[in-house]
Amino acid sequence: MLLNSRISIFYFVRLIKFDIVIIFIYALLAGTLDHFSMFKNVSIPLSISAMVGTIVSLLLAFRTSQSYERWWEARVVWGAIVNDSRTIIRQLLQCLPKEEESLDFIQSFAKRQIIWCYALSESLRKVPFSAKVQQYLTEHNIQSTNVPNALLSIHAEEIARLSAAYKLDPIKEMQIDTTLGRLTDSMGRCERIKNTIFPRSYSLLIHFLIYVFLTIFPFGLDDGFLVSEILLSITIPLLFIAVERTSIIMQDPFENQPNDTPMTRISETIEMNLREMTRLDARAPEEQNFSYYIL
Repeated sequence: MLLNSRISIFYFVRLIKFDIVIIFIYALLAGTLDHFSMFKNVSIPLSISAMVGTIVSLLLAFRTSQSYERWWEARVVWGAIVNDSRTIIRQLLQCLPKEEESLDFIQSFAKRQIIWCYALSESLRKVPFSAKVQQYLTEHNIQSTNVPNALLSIHAEEIARLSAAYKLDPIKEMQIDTTLGRLTDSMGRCERIKNTIFPRSYSLLIHFLIYVFLTIFPFGLDDGFLVSEILLSITIPLLFIAVERTSIIMQDPFENQPNDTPMTRISETIEMNLREMTRLDARAPEEQNFSYYIL
């Protein structure tokens, strides 16, 4: 679906709505026990709550740092894909003779590279291929469990055929092959980020400590203000939960969420650049795809 430049706060609230409900009930229960039961005379120093809160903060800081590193690496990888897509077409333009047959080859290569970008983005998001990608695969009878890798293999075969036909300079051929290798490396880095799961035990530990904090925090506050005690018991744990949820969102930059790496927009930029470089016709308007976020 199409997104505005700003994401509504309600989108984020929906992500933590169950945590809000659970923390609200838990804080209400803990605050009530502190005032109207046998626990009324129990007092836990705020320094204990502060120590637990500090531990949670340190864990969240590490989690957020690691998540941002994954998100930023994904963006860097796709920046490299932009550069290498332009580079490999520029290398072909410089290496091949200026004749009609070679131009047809370069245009065919550029179309395949464009499809590779879209296919990689859609396979990372695990959504059905768009009509453009599916049409290309059908026309060229490409069937593979890893379509982006199959397209790169066709790239390599075509470059080998090109080298034999035009007797390319070995140094120039090596440069083209090096660029193709960087595209393969970028694809592998994306797959590594996608398939490497952040340890679940880390989230469980953070949640456990948040609820430990929530349990002991009311017993260190002044018993004279029940409403403010409950509100504080709700607000502070929710801030911890919000920070953790933010880090969880960032750690998976290819999950078809509104804050993903903008692979579709990047692919469109690559398509526009390659079409201009190879003098291809401007792309036709496409039907809107509602199976993924366009970003």
